Amino acid sequence: MNVWQAVLEAFESLAANNLRAGLTILGIVIGVAAVIAMVSVGRGAQATITESINGIGTNLIFVFRGGSDEVRNPKAITLGDAEAIADPFQAPSVVAVAPVIQDNGKVTFGRESTTTSITGVTPDYASVRKYSVTEGEFINEEELLGQASVVLLGPDVADKLFGRREGLVGEIVRIEGQPFRVTGVLNPKGGSGFSNADNQVMVPFSTAQARLIHHNTADQVDLLLVEALNAKAVPTASAEVAQILRARHRTAIGADDFTILTQQDFLSTASTITNVLTIFLGGVAAISLLVGGIGIMNIMLVSVTERTREIGLRKAVGAHKSDIMSQFLAESSVLSLLGGVIGIILGYSIAIAVAQIAKAYDAAISPSIGIDIILIATLFSTAVGLFFGIYPANRAANLEPVEALRYE
Repeated sequence: MNVWQAVLEAFESLAANNLRAGLTILGIVIGVAAVIAMVSVGRGAQATITESINGIGTNLIFVFRGGSDEVRNPKAITLGDAEAIADPFQAPSVVAVAPVIQDNGKVTFGRESTTTSITGVTPDYASVRKYSVTEGEFINEEELLGQASVVLLGPDVADKLFGRREGLVGEIVRIEGQPFRVTGVLNPKGGSGFSNADNQVMVPFSTAQARLIHHNTADQVDLLLVEALNAKAVPTASAEVAQILRARHRTAIGADDFTILTQQDFLSTASTITNVLTIFLGGVAAISLLVGGIGIMNIMLVSVTERTREIGLRKAVGAHKSDIMSQFLAESSVLSLLGGVIGIILGYSIAIAVAQIAKAYDAAISPSIGIDIILIATLFSTAVGLFFGIYPANRAANLEPVEALRYE
């Protein structure tokens, strides 16, 4: 019996019991669809996170207080540290340094109010963090030196207070009860929850330091954003920053009271987390395929029992064991292959639906449906059919013709 003939007979046999075949296929459909949908969403989330991190800039270095657990009472990062790092003679690989202080506070306009993140920044922050405004202008040196009561509104804050993002320059809002004049609206950066870059307001660093955010020491900062010459210069710039801080804080190598992170560190961590999540989700979904395979074996065993006389008759007229075995293997393979094809279509549809739901909730996840995962899911589903069809096929092939013909 050739392969084509075996496949045709498999379709005829399955068509004779279409309801049972359909229910058996359903297990494979669910398994394949789950694998494709889960892995695609996981890859999409990884791509979104990577794009978001790269959007900050590949030559950015983050410096903040605190080192290893062994270091007690770490010294604060200060404006003096920022000035030393910005010195081109001490750190020639550094282009700019932007000190940041940050806290949460209440911003009001008329009867509208919202609790948001208040960020004190310098003019260099715009270039270092790739920020721009949709209207107005960013904080300038004059406003910084004069401790001006000016504020830049994030898009989400503008929506909550005014219900719009245009025509806001010159409006007066209150931050912690103090009046501030709006000088611009920030371009949307995206994000959600605690990492929502659009839910914040920015004021001059000196203004925040003097009137809004109070630390233990007058020149303490929460974070230093350091911009290296380019992405290749990041390791050198990191080493220069570490050397300067060790000298100023008088710490030994290995006992740093500060932490330096680069974009690559964030990318590696994010990639590790999303890879583990994707593998976990794919593994859970693959269990559905295993269950579907067991269903195929169960149905094929029932089919062997029901067709015992047919098997005996085939053997009596000259069919070989290999013919009987290939017939039942063809049927199990057709079941799993049909389930795989339908599962691919369903999985693709689920992934698109997840993308639309995520978009509705401002979580920009674009599922990545690669040809590799489609091939893997299809081949795996076919392999499941073959694997779980071997035992029923072998059982059918080993039936004795005389006993099979006498079976009632």
